[in-house]
Amino acid sequence: MKCEHRHSPEAPAGIARDVLLRPEAKRAFVRQMFDGIARRYDLLNHLLSLGIDILWRKKTIDRLQPGPNWRILDLATGTGDLGFECGKRAGDIQVIGVDPSVPMLREGTKKNESRANPVAFLCGDGESLPFGEGTFDGVTIGFGIRNVAELETALSEMCRVLKVGGRVAVLEFSRPRTPVFRGLYNFYFQRILPRIGHIISRDPNAYRYLYESVMLFPEGDDFCRRLSDVGFVDIQVVRLSFGIATIYLASKS
Repeated sequence: MKCEHRHSPEAPAGIARDVLLRPEAKRAFVRQMFDGIARRYDLLNHLLSLGIDILWRKKTIDRLQPGPNWRILDLATGTGDLGFECGKRAGDIQVIGVDPSVPMLREGTKKNESRANPVAFLCGDGESLPFGEGTFDGVTIGFGIRNVAELETALSEMCRVLKVGGRVAVLEFSRPRTPVFRGLYNFYFQRILPRIGHIISRDPNAYRYLYESVMLFPEGDDFCRRLSDVGFVDIQVVRLSFGIATIYLASKS
C-alpha cells in the first residue's frame, strides 16, 4: 500500500497539551504511567482489543520475515510480547528487548520462564541506545513509537543500530479512514476504553493518554517521510482491521 498524505491533527485537550508536546515532561509521564500499570498491562491489552492485538503482532513479524541467526532489537518491549513473537520463528533468533520501565521488564522476565527462546531484557531509552552501529539484523517496536519524546531521534537510533540491508517493523495504532467506522472508533477510544482502563488499571490517565497520543501521532505519509528522512528505504504500509492499526516496514539503505 502506498503512503497517503495525512496532516497531524491539532493537539487534543487534556494530557496532550500539558505533557505530550514537551519532551522532558513526556518522558517522565510515560515512564511513570507504565510503571504504574505494569501488572495489569497484558490483561488490558488483550481485553480492550478483544485479543486482536495478538494477531497484529503475529502479522508484524510475518511481514518482517526474520531469517535464521538474526539478532533483533525490540524497542519499547514492555512485557515482551512482540519480542516473544520473533522468538517463535525458525532459526536461532536472538531477541533483545529494551524498555525504560523496570516494572514492565520484570513482568516480561516472568514470562521468560515458559519460553523456549527467551528475550534478553534491558532497561534503556530508545532515543539513546547502548549498541554500536550495525548491530542488529532487525528492529521492531509495537505500540511504542508514539510514546517516544523525540520521534526523529528515536528513528535515527533505530537506523543507526541496524545493519545495512537490515529491516525495521513498526506496529502502531492509527486512525480509520471510513467516516462511519471512524466515528465508532473515536467513541470507543475516547469514551469507553478510558473508563474500562481506569477501572482495571486504577490509573485515570493511562487510557486517556492512549487516545490522545494516537490522535497526535503523525501516521501515514507523515510517518513514512520521517522514516525516509533518517535513511530508511523501501517503505511499505500495511493497514490492519479497517485502519485501527498500521504496520510500517522499511530497510536501511
